[in-house]
Amino acid sequence: MSRLLEVMDQMTVVLNSLKEVMDAEQQQLSAGHVNGSALQRITEDKSSLLATLDYLEQLRRAAQNAENTGSTDISQRWQAITQKTQHLRDINQHNGWLLEDQLARNEQALAVLKPHQEPNLYGADGQATTVSRGGKKITI
Repeated sequence: MSRLLEVMDQMTVVLNSLKEVMDAEQQQLSAGHVNGSALQRITEDKSSLLATLDYLEQLRRAAQNAENTGSTDISQRWQAITQKTQHLRDINQHNGWLLEDQLARNEQALAVLKPHQEPNLYGADGQATTVSRGGKKITI
């Protein structure tokens, strides 16, 4: 098997793994309550797979330039890779919409809670604030 075919097969494996990670991301974002640590782990896995895919793409280009072949195996694999990539792009776009929706819900929840929050115990400088109560200064 040529080096180009090997690299393309590795790309396919990484794309399949990326689909699994993106499906997990979609499940997290679709859940009623998002698990932040799980979503962070998913994001790290996704970033790692994308970096691997970028590296494999560089290898593919170098191998394609070196071999300069137009075999049927190569074009079939490339078509499969292209289709998987387009499908993953659609999933990623959908996950982005889910994330925006989740952020909007969080902002709404914060807006409801904000009027009821306790007075600040510490100022912007990190020092205890002073509160006046009936003419007396109380340091918190």
